[in-house]
Amino acid sequence: MSLSPEQIKQVAHLARLSLPPEKVEPYARQLSNILELVGQLSNAATDDVAPMAHPLDMVQRLRPDAVTEEDRRDAFQAIAPAVENGLYLVPKVIE
Repeated sequence: MSLSPEQIKQVAHLARLSLPPEKVEPYARQLSNILELVGQLSNAATDDVAPMAHPLDMVQRLRPDAVTEEDRRDAFQAIAPAVENGLYLVPKVIE
């Protein structure tokens, strides 16, 4: 797929990039080459390839699923400026 200079200018505008006129042609060639490579990758035969979650054949070590903290809600709310029914009260900032 070949990109025109107008398409490059439009992409630069959408991305809010300042693109000097002398850079439009080189960027058009470079982006066209990238899109051509993506097109080649899209044509790769992957029908018999199983999806994998990790590139290495290993499992992730996980920590034991155990509670390590205690409920300190009352201690935190005791030092709060304003609390009502277990909720922190804050000043209204949006009208």
